[in-house]
Order: sequence, then structure tokens, then C-alpha cells
Amino acid sequence: MKTNRKASFMTLALALTLTVSACGNADNGNAPAGGSNAEPAAPGNNAGSEQTFDNPELNIAVFQGGYGRDYWDSVAEAFMEANPGTKINITASPKIAEMVRPKIVAGNPPDFMYISGSDNTPILDGLIKDNALLDLTDIFDAPALDGDSALRDQILPGVLESRSSSPYGDGKIYLAPYNFGVMGLWYNKTLFDEQDIAVPQTWDDFFALNETAAAHDRALFTYQGLYPGYLEEMLVPAVYSAGGQEALDQFFNYDPAFWSSDSFAQAWGILERIAAEDNALMKGTVALNHTQSQTSFLQGNALFIPNGTWFEDEMKDAPREEGFQFGFLGVPAFEEGKEVMALSNVEQMVIPAKAQNPELAKAFLQFLYTEESVLLNAEKAKGVMAVVGAPDLVQEHISETTYNIYKAVDSGMVTINGAFGPVAKGSKYNPSDEVYKPISSIMSNQMSLDEYSQNMTKIYTDIQNELEANGAE
Repeated sequence: MKTNRKASFMTLALALTLTVSACGNADNGNAPAGGSNAEPAAPGNNAGSEQTFDNPELNIAVFQGGYGRDYWDSVAEAFMEANPGTKINITASPKIAEMVRPKIVAGNPPDFMYISGSDNTPILDGLIKDNALLDLTDIFDAPALDGDSALRDQILPGVLESRSSSPYGDGKIYLAPYNFGVMGLWYNKTLFDEQDIAVPQTWDDFFALNETAAAHDRALFTYQGLYPGYLEEMLVPAVYSAGGQEALDQFFNYDPAFWSSDSFAQAWGILERIAAEDNALMKGTVALNHTQSQTSFLQGNALFIPNGTWFEDEMKDAPREEGFQFGFLGVPAFEEGKEVMALSNVEQMVIPAKAQNPELAKAFLQFLYTEESVLLNAEKAKGVMAVVGAPDLVQEHISETTYNIYKAVDSGMVTINGAFGPVAKGSKYNPSDEVYKPISSIMSNQMSLDEYSQNMTKIYTDIQNELEANGAE
């Protein structure tokens, strides 16, 4: 889609340092997006300059989740129209990791990848661990296609410097930011408004609503049972609420002492209490996938569920109770008078170091940050890219609820973020899996917090020992 709308990305400053997360599901699909012959714009040049590529064909692999695949088809067409002679072949799937892993192992990865979703991110972690990603710093240091300033100046402050883009802490960018999201607890705003239910500001307030939930014939809480990684959306802010940045640093930097700390006991104690109290956890939750639990929530079977700003669009066609309206709470605090928080994240796009066509992949990546692409992403995927001013630029394409969430963050809602540090090359551990997958056993009362804590202390100790053996500081 072509657009004549000219709005500056530099009209709004959102100071977020973001991390990794995502969600969703959709149908599988592989398709080429056709093209003809000529010369694409080169990375580092403004639109209009051209560079000839020996290989004008690009193979990309993208996660097809809550954002769907329409954006990728549309932006591929727009790129090929702007750069005649190029051809983009798209592989899209909710299980994209399963599809690309054999190619990566064989040394023939896709030229460009957008990897997200709890089942897929371990492959991205593995590429980081193996130093198998292309350095993208030159793309962000070069002028943006939409102007003369460096592309990095159009990215939200702090994102490129964070571990989500610069995983080795050396200032080099290996992961390019895509959509950014805000995550926390959601509720039915219509129900709360009509029944005059106060939105909880503290965790005590939250649990006090258990009786209210029962009175309205629903459980207090559900989550995406088969994918307990969604629980990070309330656990990470809870860690910060309990112990501040020091506790968050312990958690993300593999300090074994975290698992015997008060911060751990308070944050994970929320889960233990949900599992123990009658009516708190919706029956059957641990056996449900994300769409099943989210549909059950929409139908009025639970008062709260964790999710992110993609939630409304992802479930736009799902059945729901009459009058349902999305309401976003954020994450309660432990103490009265403390601020409600939210987890922020940014999804990532990468070019493998062994990509067969890295220069065309760079040109395509640079094109994704143009105004045309940002608007296409909002129109087709209902996503908000991690560029300055994006929420206002795309307001007409996103729901009022979603826009208000982004504006709440812009107006000062406390956002918490962070990412696990890289583990040693060859490590058997995937930190996210180790931390979140056992939570299902806690929620089903098959594992105590003491057992979980002991297991995690050992895993963190092993990770630290591996890092020391590999010469990490």
C-alpha cells in the first residue's frame, strides 16, 4: 500500500528499554510473493539510490502468531514494487522453529527471520549462544530511508542499547527491534464498570476479589496453561515490586542467591497462593493452550488473565460474553501506595551469519522501518513498531484500548523490562524454559516452592560455572 501521509517519527519520545516476549497462533503457510528484475535500494542510502545484487531473491521465515502474516505479504510486495527485480519468498508458521531448525543445522538458514512465540524463541537463544547472528550495527548507523538522520535515531530510546538488541553488551546490534508490547493483567471492563468493581492496585486487593469472582460464577484467574512463559508478564514486574532493580539483576544474571531471596518468595508466592486457594485458578487451566484459555476468559470463566497488547486483535473473532470490553490493569504492587506496573517487551528480527543473501536481507530490514512499512504493520497486523512516535502515527489502525495502553506508558506508567544474559556456548540450559516450564507443576500442586527453588539454585549455579569455564567475567 502506498501512502501520502507524512508524519514525523520524531514527534513523540517514549523512553522504554525493552525485552523479549510474544504470543499467538494462526494457520500455517508458505508462499512466494512474486516480483521481476532490477535494483534494490542499498542499506545506508536514502530511498532512490540503487544497488545491484547478484542474487535478487530473498528467503525469509517469520512467526505467524497473533500478528498473522498479512503484514509480511504486504510489506514484501511493497519492497518489490519499490525495488523491481527482487523476489521475496516467505515461509510463515506458528511453529517456525521446527521448520527452520534443520536448515540452520545444515548451514543453510533463511536470509532473514522474525522469531517469536514461546515454542520458537529457544532457537533464537541458541543462535545468540553460538554467535551465529550477523552484526546489524551498520544498518542502524546509516541514514534511514525516510530521512537524513541515522536509523538508530528513529528507534525508541534505550532499545538498541538493551540486551534485547545488543545481547553481548558490546554495543553491537545483532537483533533488530520489531513490534513493542505492553503486558500485564486483563479484565472485562464492562463487568467491572457495571458492577462497580474496583480494579486492584495491590496483590491483597487482587486476592480479595476471589469472592467477587465466585459471586459472578467465575474463577479469579487463568493463564495460558500449556505455555506458562506467559506468567513472566506478571512475575517480572512482581520481582521488581518486591526487590527493585537489584532483584531483577539477580534474576536475569543467574545469581543463585535469587532463589533463596525474599523477592523470589514474594513473587512466586503469588502463584502458590493462586494454586492453593479455592476458586482462584480456573479449573482445567494447566491443560489449556493459549487460545483455549483466552477464549474461556472472554466467555466469562475467569476474572483476570495475563497477556499483551496483541491480545485484542488476536482474539477478535473469538466468542465472548455479552458486552465484553477489554480492560488492561497492568500488574499490582505488593504495598499500598506503590505504583501499578507493566512489563514491556520488543520482538526481534535477525539475519543469520550464514545467510546466503545478507546484503539483500539488510536492504529489506532497512525498508521495514519506513513510514509506509510502519503503517502497513499497524493496518495488517495491528502492531506498533518500536519507533519513536509510532502510537500516534498508527492510531487510526489500532483499537482505542490498545492506543490508550501505549499512551498510559507514554504518560508515565512504570514499565519493567529485562532479558536473560547469554549462557555459555554449548550449554544445555535454556534459561526461559528452565524458569517457566516447571511452573505448571507448582500450579497443579505437584511441586512445592522449596523444591522449585532448590532445582533453580542448582541450575543457576551450573550456568555460572559454565560461564566461568568459558572465560566470562
